[in-house]
Amino acid sequence: MQDLVVVAVDGSDASQNAVRWAANTAAKRGVPLKLAASYTMPQFLYAEGMVPPQELFDELQAETMSYIEEAQRLALEVAPDLKVGYVIAEGSPIDMLLELSNDVTMIVMGSRGLGGLSGMVMGSVSAAVVSHAHCPVVVVREDNDVTPANKYGPVVVGVDGSEVSQRATEFAFEEAKARGAKLVAIHTWMDMQVQASLAGLAAAQQEWDTIEDEQQQLLEQRLAPMLDKYPDVAVDMVITRDRPVRALVENGRDAQLLVVGSHGRGGFRGMLLGSTSRALLQSAPCPMVVVRPREQ
Repeated sequence: MQDLVVVAVDGSDASQNAVRWAANTAAKRGVPLKLAASYTMPQFLYAEGMVPPQELFDELQAETMSYIEEAQRLALEVAPDLKVGYVIAEGSPIDMLLELSNDVTMIVMGSRGLGGLSGMVMGSVSAAVVSHAHCPVVVVREDNDVTPANKYGPVVVGVDGSEVSQRATEFAFEEAKARGAKLVAIHTWMDMQVQASLAGLAAAQQEWDTIEDEQQQLLEQRLAPMLDKYPDVAVDMVITRDRPVRALVENGRDAQLLVVGSHGRGGFRGMLLGSTSRALLQSAPCPMVVVRPREQ
C-alpha cells in the first residue's frame, strides 16, 4: 500500500480541475501525487492486422507527455513543495487505473458534469473505475470550482449503517482531520408505510417524531467510535426524512467533499446501480468520493 494520491490526466479542462483538487488534497495529507495517463492507437489509422508505424506511437506518446507536463505545472502551482510523479501506459485507462487502485490512497478523476465524464474517463471508463476500484475514487466536476464559500466548507458523509458506509465514514473523518474541516453526517429515512390522511396528520407526525428520535440515537451510536478516535473533528449530525440524493446535494452545496459508500442498506441501496448514482455523479455540487467495500 502506497500512501499517495493518483489523478487521471487527459488534457481536458475537467481533468485539469481534478489535478488542482488532487494536488491540494495530497498536500494536506502530506503524501505524494502521481499523474496517470494512457494512450491507445486509433484503429481507423491503420488496417487490421498491420503494425502501425513507430511515428504514430511517438506522436501519441509525445501528446500524452504534454498532458503530463501541463498537469505537473498546475499541481506545483497549487502546492509548490509537493512531490509529483507520473505514469504513462499504453492501453485501456480502465486497466491502468484499476491496477493502480490496488496500492494507493485514492484515485481522482475529472468530470464534465451533465455532459458525462470527459476524455479518458468517459462513460464506461468512469463507471468501471468507480464500481470496481479497490480504493476510494473521487469525481471532480468541471464546475466544482473553489470559492470563498466552500474553500473552508465541511466534509459531508452519507451514513446508513452498512459496512461500506462505515468505511466511508472513516474516510470522511480522515479527510476532515487533514483539512481542518467540520464533518456533517447525513442520515435519511423515509417510511413509505406511513400514509397520512388529513384526519391522521397529527398521529402521523407523532410517529415520525418518534422514528426521528430513534434514528438520531442510531446515528450517534454509529459515529461514537470515530468521535473517540478523532476528538478534534467537529461533527454535525443531520437526520432528515428525505431522499438521499436530495439531502446530500442540499448539504453539499458549500462543502469541500461529499463522501458516500458505493452501496448499502436503507436509503443508499443501489448507489451504483441506477438513477441514484447517476444523479449524484452528475449533480454533486462539490467533489464526490465513492468508497468501495472491503470485499472485491
